[in-house]
Amino acid sequence: MRIDATTALETVAVTVGDALAGRGIRAVLTGGACAGIYSGGLYSSQDVDFVLEGRVTLSTLDAVMASLGFSRRGNRYVHSESPFWVEFPRGPLGVGADLDVRPVSLKSSHRETLALSPTDSCRDRLAAFFHWSDRQSLAVAVEIAFRNDVDLARIRRWSAAEDHAARFAEFERELDRRKQGTSSRSPP
Repeated sequence: MRIDATTALETVAVTVGDALAGRGIRAVLTGGACAGIYSGGLYSSQDVDFVLEGRVTLSTLDAVMASLGFSRRGNRYVHSESPFWVEFPRGPLGVGADLDVRPVSLKSSHRETLALSPTDSCRDRLAAFFHWSDRQSLAVAVEIAFRNDVDLARIRRWSAAEDHAARFAEFERELDRRKQGTSSRSPP
């Protein structure tokens, strides 16, 4: 697959993940790219973050990324024709203090990659809301929950374990408003 300026975020993410898997590298798509995909593109992200599981040499990573047209610049991989860049934040894979994250398969254009589930992507955005009072992250979490089948009971338990039950209640109120079409905030 040739990546260029017209290649969508989801296609770039799945193409990179598929290429990594083809070299035996277990990588899980996380962060803003997942939020962008699961929010139907209402959240815009330029970075494609993968958490690597297991040991991977930099030379192997460089070779895989070069095969797709990316070159390393500092801690990210950039592409001369694409607005998206790829980063590999340090693991372990987790959301807040919860390391029990079960990736799902995300498919696009006959390729696939591991990714956070919609539930875990929603929790990831809520973590930013909980810890930094980031209202945009709350709106994105609401949109992810509105557009996808998420496990609200799991999110509620996790929120309580993170000591943010009150903020979860605010999330639930915003989600109810979104479902009723009366959200006080438009999606990001």
